[in-house]
Amino acid sequence: MQKKLIKVDPSDNVAVALVNLAAGEKIPFEGEGVLVLSDTKMKHKIAMKDFESGDKIIMYGVIVGKASQKIAKGDVITTSNVKHESAKVTGKTETIGWNVPNVDKWKDKTFLGYQREDGQVGTENVWLFFPLVFCENRNIEILKDIFEKELMKPKVNDYQLLLRSLVKSESGQEGAVAEANDDDLFKNIEVKFITHQGGCGGIRQDAHSLAKLLAGYVNNPNVAGATVLSLGCQNLQIQIFKDALDAINPNNKKPVLIYDQQSIGTIEAMLSSVVKDSFEAIKKANELQRTPAPLSKLRIGLECGGSDGFSGISANPTLGVLSDKLAALGGTTILSEFPELCGVEQELVNRCVNDEDGKRFLELMKWYEKTVVDAGSGFDMNPSPGNIKDGLITDAMKSAGAAKKGGTSPIAGVYDYGEYINEPGLTLLCTPGNDVECTTAMVGSGANMVLFTTGLGTPTGNPIAPVVKVSSNSELAAKMDDIIDIDTGGIIKGNKTIEEMADEMLDFIIDVASGKIKTKAAILNQNDFIPWKRGVSL
Repeated sequence: MQKKLIKVDPSDNVAVALVNLAAGEKIPFEGEGVLVLSDTKMKHKIAMKDFESGDKIIMYGVIVGKASQKIAKGDVITTSNVKHESAKVTGKTETIGWNVPNVDKWKDKTFLGYQREDGQVGTENVWLFFPLVFCENRNIEILKDIFEKELMKPKVNDYQLLLRSLVKSESGQEGAVAEANDDDLFKNIEVKFITHQGGCGGIRQDAHSLAKLLAGYVNNPNVAGATVLSLGCQNLQIQIFKDALDAINPNNKKPVLIYDQQSIGTIEAMLSSVVKDSFEAIKKANELQRTPAPLSKLRIGLECGGSDGFSGISANPTLGVLSDKLAALGGTTILSEFPELCGVEQELVNRCVNDEDGKRFLELMKWYEKTVVDAGSGFDMNPSPGNIKDGLITDAMKSAGAAKKGGTSPIAGVYDYGEYINEPGLTLLCTPGNDVECTTAMVGSGANMVLFTTGLGTPTGNPIAPVVKVSSNSELAAKMDDIIDIDTGGIIKGNKTIEEMADEMLDFIIDVASGKIKTKAAILNQNDFIPWKRGVSL
């Protein structure tokens, strides 16, 4: 029989409704009966004690809010009777130990990946086209149209005809151009395109930040090489991009083809060169084959979006257990979304291996919160209407559940936006909570895959890294099965343990990393890319 209420931590003074509860219902719980005073939808919380105004609300063992009025035991917690509140943190107070999980089952397992010369291993093999400035977005879109149409379906376009002639020459065909699909020619490489609204018109810091992000995409193990378009006069100069790439990887051996429109002259001259040169480079990149690689070469971004009241007790803790297993295997996981770590700073600081990392984490958090306040808002405004509707009524409550994605392992490093992650273990990366901006950033910092939990549903994907969508509840998985890859709702129903679910998930991502399973986001061709613009426009 399914439980109706659950406490996440023994010290909590609220409980989560696992099913819809009716006013007047008496529920056996912790050796006594709890009288439900108000109709309570599943995922929402009810008081486990009488609260006076100002009393702290405890969930996940931390402060997640304070009562703004009297709340009787058994009544529902809402935005009307609870306000955001979180614990104040000034520094490290203790060092938290870690019970290293047994990973004997996984230590000899491998995935089939693309080995790069610098030792990284990709789960995909992508040739990437992108601009240094938004002025070149149209030319990127033209190239996208040319390459995608030529490789996937019939077309009529001068540049497509040029590419088609090269394709037919490569495959040994002569005479009239056939209308058949020729995608088998490049079976080991994907061609992807990204555009953006940056590179000029803002503060110089934004141009440098974008340069680091784009350099991170080139250096990402999933990328074989890139074609880069520049206008010429923009803030993000070619040399700034080259310097950013050199700072990440001074020994970069990947081919990077760069074209400057103002130096070349006409669009026709530039695009003709781009098509011919890129075709030859893509053809060479297609020669690379998948080979076995240890699980330590996996770098997994941990993301949540469209969260609900179950996310913190099913999907996110499952990612946490998987993150611990990967850390024990020498792999890397990335926990980000700094606005959604508000309220759990103390635990994270205490888990930092190096004291300097703990200090840097708090400095980044304080800087971020100040910029939000200066803009006339605050972290307390983070929960979206959908979050609130499904039980996440304060930022600290949302954060405490979101942080469960990071498991319990020590934190090996703390990084600011755009910095590239090379070390193993759990790392913290400063990003917004915005789904696409966060996913974009983690991949730019080296993630070769992203695990993305959701309780409400979101189609978010990425152009170069597989995004595995994980639902917190089975109702969502059934309703939106075209975007959900893994369902952790069995944890809520009581027929799966978090440990069992994490093992199933690890098997699944090994298959995704090996190219045996295509994620739903990839099937939908969901190639989202949004850089974080931290400055103002000029």
